[in-house]
Amino acid sequence: MPAAEHTHNPFSGALLDRRGADRAIAGWPERVRADPAARFVLSSGTRHLVRREPLPSIAFLEASDPIVRGANPGDFVLLGQHQGAPCVLLDLPAEPNQLPPATAFEELRPLLGVLGGAEAVILTCARSLAIWRARQLHCGVCGSPTEPRQAGHVLRCTSSACGADFFPRIDPAVIVIVDDGRQALLGRQASWPKGRYSALAGFVEPGESLEDAVAREVAEETGIRITEAHYFASQPWPFPGSIMVGFHAQARHGAVRLDDELEDARWFSAEEIAAAPAALLPAPYTIARRLIDAWYQKVTGRALTVLA
Repeated sequence: MPAAEHTHNPFSGALLDRRGADRAIAGWPERVRADPAARFVLSSGTRHLVRREPLPSIAFLEASDPIVRGANPGDFVLLGQHQGAPCVLLDLPAEPNQLPPATAFEELRPLLGVLGGAEAVILTCARSLAIWRARQLHCGVCGSPTEPRQAGHVLRCTSSACGADFFPRIDPAVIVIVDDGRQALLGRQASWPKGRYSALAGFVEPGESLEDAVAREVAEETGIRITEAHYFASQPWPFPGSIMVGFHAQARHGAVRLDDELEDARWFSAEEIAAAPAALLPAPYTIARRLIDAWYQKVTGRALTVLA
């Protein structure tokens, strides 16, 4: 299915103007500190400063806030522009003792279903960068400490004998709904809520194309051999730093043979999927759910309506 046939997946779309060229501007931390329009996103570890009322939202801080004024410029990461103003991640080593009223640090995953589109994009970017920074404190070549360059988007080895540059890590994974013409092949992991099934997924291996990864993952997990696969859409997934590349695949109906990755996998009719309570399907903000919804509409000609 061509990507142009449907809207962007959650956490994607041009909702954050990344302004890559701005990362090379000398003295940019001082510039944003002097800009009254600049908006700062606070993160510490994998938690982000948010407001809960009236609805969950990012607790943006202005440059004049004491937390921003007292921060180390090395903890600034330029995310881009949001609503025409600089948007900066302040990646704090620890949560401040004093926070603005009615704010708190919270994990992103519980917020994903309620954040506005642009704010979900911003925190997806912020979380991925913060985790990468925490895991790249030292050079992978010589072990020396690293320091930020390019507005926090490059970490450079501080050894004059080495000087290696490290860039944000993104781990590609494929996710696929397999169609035999009448039914869809879904699987479940043992750690999921009882009865939940979803699209099949797995990481791409070195030297492997996305299409080959789709065929391998389906065969390894279920014993089913696909005949073709078509790109659907992609979705950033910041847990910790993946890009989920979605596919629709076709296969001949066959018996499922499980490996040790899945607790179960089986073929589902459109009627069975429609009869499943919402809690047994992937969350609406996931590309897995988008794949299931799109398959259901292709098979039945109508949108999937699930039980509460």
